Amino acid sequence: MNVRTIDHVNLRIPADGLADARAFYADALGFELEGVDRFEAGDKPFFDVRLAPEHVIHLWPTDAFDAPRATNYDHVALVVDEAIEAVTDRLADAGVEVEQELASPLGATGEAPAVYVRDPFGYRVELKAPAE
Repeated sequence: MNVRTIDHVNLRIPADGLADARAFYADALGFELEGVDRFEAGDKPFFDVRLAPEHVIHLWPTDAFDAPRATNYDHVALVVDEAIEAVTDRLADAGVEVEQELASPLGATGEAPAVYVRDPFGYRVELKAPAE
């Protein structure tokens, strides 16, 4: 089997989490939310955070949501096309607290600077500069 890329990740969030998802993923981080109208109409059980043309996070609101345990390994890592300083400036402007900043954590694309934040549901999000 030859995998080309990850298509999507599915994360459960609290049943009433749409507004918090919008505030964090759309307003603070600048990602587009898709499928919200279909979700609100009851036609679709989740909505999407569009990360890039071929990548989404499905956010699945449910009463069965259990917040993730706070560890360094439970997270989603996203490579961003900007300097890490620009990312930290954007986060500060949006009032998002940086939980940790690392100079060169290792990931699938190599080592590069990264910052870590928590979404409103307890998931850790790694925002990583492109590896050189």
